[in-house]
Amino acid sequence: MSTEANIVSQEAFGFAVNGGDLDALDALVTADSVDHDPAPGQGPGPAGFKDLFGELRAAFPDLRIAVDHLTASGDDVAFAYTVSGTHRGDFQGHSATDRRFSVRGVQIGRFVDAKLAERWGSSDQLGILTRLGLA
Repeated sequence: MSTEANIVSQEAFGFAVNGGDLDALDALVTADSVDHDPAPGQGPGPAGFKDLFGELRAAFPDLRIAVDHLTASGDDVAFAYTVSGTHRGDFQGHSATDRRFSVRGVQIGRFVDAKLAERWGSSDQLGILTRLGLA
């Protein structure tokens, strides 16, 4: 697949997460995808991403991931992003604080046939907890 097709797939992933259409991830992630930096308890494949973002959207119903910069070459798509939301539900054992957070992160994805096959990434998890008054 082309670099352009991989970018389109990555953008569709972001639209699915931002819009809450997590079932769309089934068509965007390989069945055996590996997240090299998984969230606690995150399983493999599309189900792992659906569970992760389902939990995040339950805790932060207005969850928003905005791509600040994207670059791609061959099978790889990398981007810097800002993730934000308002804490309205349980998050990592903490009840809602109604506080808002906004932090930055980066991700590198490797694609096979325009589907996410591997992911490496990092977001400011301590920044989230600090802005929510939990750390």
